[in-house]
Amino acid sequence: MESSHKVIRWTLLASGIWNMYIAATEQGLCYVGSPDKPLKELVDWAKARFPGFRIVQDDAALQPYVTELTEYLQGKRDRFELAMDYRGTAFQLAVWNALCDIPYGQTFTYSDIANQIGRPAAVRAVGAAIGANPNLITVPCHRVIGKSGALTGYRGGLEMKTRLLELEREHALIKEKTEYA
Repeated sequence: MESSHKVIRWTLLASGIWNMYIAATEQGLCYVGSPDKPLKELVDWAKARFPGFRIVQDDAALQPYVTELTEYLQGKRDRFELAMDYRGTAFQLAVWNALCDIPYGQTFTYSDIANQIGRPAAVRAVGAAIGANPNLITVPCHRVIGKSGALTGYRGGLEMKTRLLELEREHALIKEKTEYA
């Protein structure tokens, strides 16, 4: 029997909008890939970040993550409940945790995140940490915009960032109207 603690399991999430590879360790979701990129993106990332791990396809094991991501992309979910396994420096983890505190349907600036983690002068480092985020969507780096309000770089591409922000704004408005009706 294969030891599960040294395995990254992956599947292809075909959302109807994009195809993305996702992966998880025994501890939780560790990777959500860029839309319509080859499996090589995941393999290269995993080899660099999880040396010694085997990478195996396991559609069944990843189904709970596929379900949550699909529900999000359909506007039926505004938060993720399954376990995550993101590994980085203490600074990166602080930034990624701050990203998870950005409310659904809202945006923060890089400066907002730097202030939130108590490092107001580290705006560029915040940008680098956001760029290193391996879990697109679930660690919502798409909710970070430039100080001027402009959309800035995003590993998934600006088209994806725009669509995710539009999806969230639309469904946040619908939810708000429903709650006050």
